[in-house]
Amino acid sequence: MTLTSALALAAIAALLALALHGWWRVRRAGPKAATGASRFAAGTLEERHEPKLDAQSALEDADTEPGALADGVLSPAATARAALRRTPRLDALIDALVPLVLDAPVSAEQVLAHAPASRRAGSKPFYIEGLDTDTGQWEPLTPGRRYGELQAGVQLASRGGPLNEIEYSEFVQKIEALAEALGARADIPDMLEVVARARELDGLAAPLDAQLAITLRSNGVAWSVGFVQQVAQRATLKAGAVPGRWVLPADEEGAPPVLVLAVDAQAALAAADDSPPAAAVREAQLLLDVPQTPAAVEPFPAWHLLSKQLCDDLDATACDDQGQPITLHAFDAIGREIDDLYGRLEQLGLPAGSAAARRLFS
Repeated sequence: MTLTSALALAAIAALLALALHGWWRVRRAGPKAATGASRFAAGTLEERHEPKLDAQSALEDADTEPGALADGVLSPAATARAALRRTPRLDALIDALVPLVLDAPVSAEQVLAHAPASRRAGSKPFYIEGLDTDTGQWEPLTPGRRYGELQAGVQLASRGGPLNEIEYSEFVQKIEALAEALGARADIPDMLEVVARARELDGLAAPLDAQLAITLRSNGVAWSVGFVQQVAQRATLKAGAVPGRWVLPADEEGAPPVLVLAVDAQAALAAADDSPPAAAVREAQLLLDVPQTPAAVEPFPAWHLLSKQLCDDLDATACDDQGQPITLHAFDAIGREIDDLYGRLEQLGLPAGSAAARRLFS
């Protein structure tokens, strides 16, 4: 063999090695096309359930008794209770979805062992769920189950604004690390398309975000926090988790309250510390979060009627955010606007009180 022939053969061998290496890298990383990154469109809402990233989080939702978590795995009874109280799953309407293609089924424990410790990318939550090999249903990662496919998703918008480039990059880095650990192929949507979708969703949702607050202002002497509490209890309101807040609970377990009555938090804390001079208040607020509450429970009439009852019991006047008394005509006008808002949320595929609406308007 001549020197020229030997050099030619060596060059061909090097080219083949480079080609094989390139094929292996593409096979390992998977495609980066914008699959699942279609533009935001109304009418695609599907109620889903947001997964938990670890067994301890599932315990928190399950109200399990001590000892239900053994070696990081929920007991069967705890798992069943957690399944009944899962939060909403991924939804293509409000999440940027990333499929994770597996070569073989994996256990929930295997995924959870490599899942990111944080459930957030910047200010946006993200979730991971699996396609159960037994039921054929997408579900949050549940210890003891096996999954033939996985998908992750980051929420496109919230009351804090749309998903931005930095947040999306952080999400992608975490999901690519998970895919590498599992030997999966992550199909990452294009950043520019995802961020554009996020801004579009935020632009559509922001004008529909109504949080009504009516101020109940004393007509005479200041109230003690204890007196407000007595009035609230007579109106069937329950003590909230935060001092100085009383709520009208929703019938649905785990749902946000229908209405909230609130006084100054510092005054409430002073009352708890038995400091009467600092515990006096002259006003309270009655709050209604419209997108969080289904229209079927008629929250606006309840808000109106309760404000009248509280005004009578507290000897107060209902005022707007400018301090002006709210007339019956003004209540009627607000009611018409709320009815219109409910209709627009429905047309957008985000009916008030739905799983997606509660996540988006949070």
